Amino acid sequence: MTQRASLSRKLSAIAESATLKVDAKAKSLQAAGRPVISYAAGEPDFATPQFIVDAAAEALRDPANFRYTPAAGLPVLREAIAAKTLRDSGLEVEASRIIVTNGGKQAVYQAFQAVVNPGDEVLLPAPYWTTYPEAIALADGVPVEVFAGAEQDYKVTVEQLEAARTDKTTVLVFVSPSNPTGAVYTPEETEAIGEWAVEHGIWIISDEIYQNLTYEGARAVSIVESVPDAASQTILVNGVAKTYAMTGWRVGWMVGPQDAIRLAANLQSHLSSNVNNIAQRAALAALTGPQTESEAFRVAFDRRRQLITAELAKIDGVTVPNPLGAFYVYPDVRGLLGRTWRGKTPTTSLELADLILDEAEVAVVPGEAFGPSGYLRLSYALGDEALLEGVRRMQELFA
Repeated sequence: MTQRASLSRKLSAIAESATLKVDAKAKSLQAAGRPVISYAAGEPDFATPQFIVDAAAEALRDPANFRYTPAAGLPVLREAIAAKTLRDSGLEVEASRIIVTNGGKQAVYQAFQAVVNPGDEVLLPAPYWTTYPEAIALADGVPVEVFAGAEQDYKVTVEQLEAARTDKTTVLVFVSPSNPTGAVYTPEETEAIGEWAVEHGIWIISDEIYQNLTYEGARAVSIVESVPDAASQTILVNGVAKTYAMTGWRVGWMVGPQDAIRLAANLQSHLSSNVNNIAQRAALAALTGPQTESEAFRVAFDRRRQLITAELAKIDGVTVPNPLGAFYVYPDVRGLLGRTWRGKTPTTSLELADLILDEAEVAVVPGEAFGPSGYLRLSYALGDEALLEGVRRMQELFA
């Protein structure tokens, strides 16, 4: 009998999401009765606001929502997204330049598919979200990491980008606020990067999923607001997941030039067609309804941010840049490596994360998931009591 043909080489090269892997392990240990505290998942612990749930319940009463709708999204939702994009990103855009997607991840995937050709180099500022390099590879592109460490507040410079640029560079990934670091580029930094990309005709994929979660008066200015000329070569990615505690509802979107959006819409028409209509109606309520609860979420995140950064900074060997956005802190833990803790001597942040889980029953994501070793990502999107208890366990471990 002839041996079965091989599996896809492209998909075989794709790694599992490191953050989801750590979170799954933590939940498995919790289910087994261990008192594990997890900082792994980038998921708000709040319930979706009730008025959004009510809108979904009302949508269930309308049989029109049980049928296929336009693959690019409900027209009324696309109009609401256009209004939000003008309000928060400073870009006036027609609804025809918007696609509603199954969460931000699908928007990220489709954005790369729309603008990357085989062999194209994509400049990827590091630390980066784990999905970006895999999505680039799925588009047959080549991710080129450009690393900025804690001493730069994890923000790359134009000089670094220019040093990494070649004649194969066609795309730049720009994320502010950042997952995993919480870094927010200043308006001046954003403008400089946008002008550089325009000068060299480089596409920008700008992930704005955390744009409404900023602190200390910081504002995540959109790159298309800082540099209006960049709009013709920029795809914005966004969604309701983080701001409105709607991770499980799976509603995101992409905004971009008509030609790129047309390609992505053709892809989505074959890939998934329309997003669940009930979830789309819920997203519409989120964008057009009262923002008081989402603001309360932001205030709570800010309180937790201040708490976790202050407590982590008490650990000798840990450096904690001040995150001004999202709900992550990304400490530099190189000062803990090469030292012996309870009989173990970790030399990488991967080994350090394993030590913390084994000895303190605290789950964190190692820097290797986001770029170079020597760092940890902790999400502070969990309850205040658990957040403080987890850091205190780490303080005790590294005392």
